[in-house]
Amino acid sequence: MLQEILHGLQPMPGKILVDGTLGGGGHAAAMASLVQPGGRVLAVDLDPQALERARAAIGSLSVEVFAANYTEIPQILGNLQLEAVDGVLLDLGLSSDQLADDNRGFSFHSEGELDLRFDQTRGKPAWQLLDRLSEHHLADLIYQYGEERLSRRIARKIVAQRRENPIRTAGQLAELLRSCVPRSRGHRIDPATRTFQALRIAVNDELKSLQTALTYLPEYLNPGGRLAIISFHSLEDRMVKHALRADTRLEVLTRRPLRATDEEIAKNPRASSAKLRIAERATSPAKKNTGRDAAAHHR
Repeated sequence: MLQEILHGLQPMPGKILVDGTLGGGGHAAAMASLVQPGGRVLAVDLDPQALERARAAIGSLSVEVFAANYTEIPQILGNLQLEAVDGVLLDLGLSSDQLADDNRGFSFHSEGELDLRFDQTRGKPAWQLLDRLSEHHLADLIYQYGEERLSRRIARKIVAQRRENPIRTAGQLAELLRSCVPRSRGHRIDPATRTFQALRIAVNDELKSLQTALTYLPEYLNPGGRLAIISFHSLEDRMVKHALRADTRLEVLTRRPLRATDEEIAKNPRASSAKLRIAERATSPAKKNTGRDAAAHHR
């Protein structure tokens, strides 16, 4: 959704923009080409491997890259002595490179370890969750984060499986899920999708990160600055929609989320679930206890 993002964030010479989820570097590169002279693009990503790949994609373009979670954007701006910026982008989806990495388990077809962490130096891999959580807690996790109605059946089967041969790879888990989740006729979503989503959200604490960002990032936008967020599943989209509408510092510019065009979906089927919402920092927001004082306390 590159054109929609550029139209929404309006990069132009002199602006300072932040790409909070650098990924393959395409969005950051496009913004960097439009903010010169005098502008800056700051790019953040939690995945060290993504940072290395993105540096190659960015090439000679002026993009300042930081290894961090997007919740750390306020600290990064503080270190750069920047009080606010003109736009922030968060693209919450997985990158094609992450899906293609057999050593991390993002793909259902991977025979690599079921890890699912964006940064493998933080937290515990997903297979350890499957090993240590009770059947009850597994079922709750899969239902809450994956919205999987068959979560109890899945949890029961995982616990039975681990008594004999604990799950270690993405391929093993996908096979188990397909054996107990029927594929709906005419439905293209793999039966493993919702459970993989739930585990990935859990090991990366994604919803907590998103809630933190939605609370603090608006305070770091200049008046007229914009926050653009692409989500890929209903849990994230609901959080974004309600937070943007409730925040008195923001004016929502997208009454309904923007969707990928048929042409883009034909090139990248994963884009079919993408939803882009954009809000603008109001010039005279109501005072709330969620600004820099709260952010300083959070740090």
